[in-house]
Amino acid sequence: MPTGLAASVLSAGRARRRMAWTVLVLLLCGLTLALAYANKARCAGAPFDADGRSLVFDVVKDSDVCYSDIQFLWLGRDINEHVFPYVHGGITDGGVLVGGAVEYPVLSGVLMWLGASGAADDAEFLRNSALLLAPFALLTAWMLVRRAGRAALLWAAGPPLVLYAFHNWELPVVCLATAAFYVLGALTRYSLRTRGIVAAVLLGLGFCLKVYPGIFVLPLLVYVLTGGLERDPDDSDRGLDVRGALYTAAAAIGTVLAVNLPFVLAGYAGWRASITFQQLRQADITTNSIWYWGLRPMFGPDARSEETFQQAVSVASPVLVLIAFALAMWLGWKRYLTTGAFPLVGVSGAMLCGFLLFHKVHSPQYTLWLVPFLVLLEVPWWLIGSYLVADAAVGIGVFRYFYSMGSGGAGTSVEVMESIVQFGVWGRASLLVVLFFVFLRASAREYRPTLPPVPRTGSRALIPVS
Repeated sequence: MPTGLAASVLSAGRARRRMAWTVLVLLLCGLTLALAYANKARCAGAPFDADGRSLVFDVVKDSDVCYSDIQFLWLGRDINEHVFPYVHGGITDGGVLVGGAVEYPVLSGVLMWLGASGAADDAEFLRNSALLLAPFALLTAWMLVRRAGRAALLWAAGPPLVLYAFHNWELPVVCLATAAFYVLGALTRYSLRTRGIVAAVLLGLGFCLKVYPGIFVLPLLVYVLTGGLERDPDDSDRGLDVRGALYTAAAAIGTVLAVNLPFVLAGYAGWRASITFQQLRQADITTNSIWYWGLRPMFGPDARSEETFQQAVSVASPVLVLIAFALAMWLGWKRYLTTGAFPLVGVSGAMLCGFLLFHKVHSPQYTLWLVPFLVLLEVPWWLIGSYLVADAAVGIGVFRYFYSMGSGGAGTSVEVMESIVQFGVWGRASLLVVLFFVFLRASAREYRPTLPPVPRTGSRALIPVS
């Protein structure tokens, strides 16, 4: 058999195996999404009250761990009235959103409005929202399997997607953040400047959904500035691409302005209300953060101590987040000086770890933000498994904890559930510290097809090994 023909056969075999893995991952992702919807739908259905709220929702949402923000927010934000968000909204002096204002950036508000279109009750709203969000999860799975092969099963069939796919509106923002890294790594036929600009636009759109992708713009700028992976480490004469970095920054900023400006002009008070709401939000028992479980017990039980605690968090949280960002960038730059390539994905993942660790709110569904980094980077599987266990302790335990406190159950039951939640909070926090440094040192996972044995005639291989 001629060598060229054998290489062609081998290449075709690789393509078939890659296609097989892609189909398998997408099928499993679809099944996982169906299971995720079935889990949340246990809280929804007839009979309904006059506002379209499922009567069963308040009865079983915590005990059966089927609560979702999607179903909960059917009421309280004028979603059930099909009011277009932000334009006529605002926030009261007491921090209550009114007139269609919601607590999320504008594109999330638009998704909420679209999900409510044609819905007469919270069950239909949940179903419509699930149909709207599911394609983003499938697209994320496709990109991850194309870049990391079978490791994409962690996204497609892992516990986080079951627990949180339809808990909130996270799937679109995760998809956009993943797409930014996919464009940079996969579409190498285009120049780095072009890919950097496209990635910046995607991250800007992600910022307009849930803010966090905006933190990846800074490492993206450095990545473009330093030439990405295309730079030859031995080419010391090649300068930094300052113009490319500026174009990338302009693309990110321009995208955010273009998306937000119409809402600012149409209803500034409603647009500003979402920012004010987040500024006013406190680190309480619903935020699952280290601040409530770690710092709060150091203050007294009275109202004045509570106020002092919240003021301390409002200062310490952003300061520590910024320190974590600076540390990640510095360590990434040190690695660039050593290897000649700035570790964009690793630095971005480390910055996300710092944000999740020190932000005053750490909602359970934020785990979906982290999963693509666990797929794209070579993180030890024991570390991933440990994080998922701690995450499940929070994602499941916190609702059982609320149920135990509200049902008047025995003190032992409340104490046991509180211990589970604390195990999850502190386990997750300690593992985020570990992941911060692991991400910065990790190599990228790459698709590696399992190859068949090479045919041989006598002692000579038909296909040379490169």
